[in-house]
Formats: sequence, structure tokens, C-alpha cells
Amino acid sequence: MLARVLDILALLTALVAAGLWYKASSNTVRRVEKGEDLDHRDINRIIVAMNRTQILNRRAALATAASALAIALKLTHDIVTGK
Repeated sequence: MLARVLDILALLTALVAAGLWYKASSNTVRRVEKGEDLDHRDINRIIVAMNRTQILNRRAALATAASALAIALKLTHDIVTGK
């Protein structure tokens, strides 16, 4: 029973991590031309895009860590129970 729960937890957290990495990678920052004048709105948009990507990357890393923990717990369970 515990092994099944850990398997499902590892699977779900891996899928969440993959989705978050995908979403973080799809956020692009607008390129700035060489002669273009930047105003405060442009700089704000760039910073907001970078911050959102960083937040998504942090969440994806946390989900990846949760997935790895679930897999480690399952392997430990299998070793202890001899399955």
C-alpha cells in the first residue's frame, strides 16, 4: 500500500515539475533594439517577466525535489521490506 502511494506521489510530482519547467521556459523577454529608448514601463515589463520565470523555476525545482524524495522513500521501503 505505501509503495503504491509513493509511486503515485513520485509520478504526480514529476508531472507537476515538468509542467512548471515547460511553463517557465515559455516565458520570453522582449528583445531590446540597439537604438531603442527604454522607459520605466519597458524596464518594469522586463523585470516582471524575469521574476515570474524565476518563481516558476523555484516551484519546478521544489516539485523535482519532492519527486526525488518520494522515489527515495519508495526505494528505502522496498529495501527494508525486502520487496
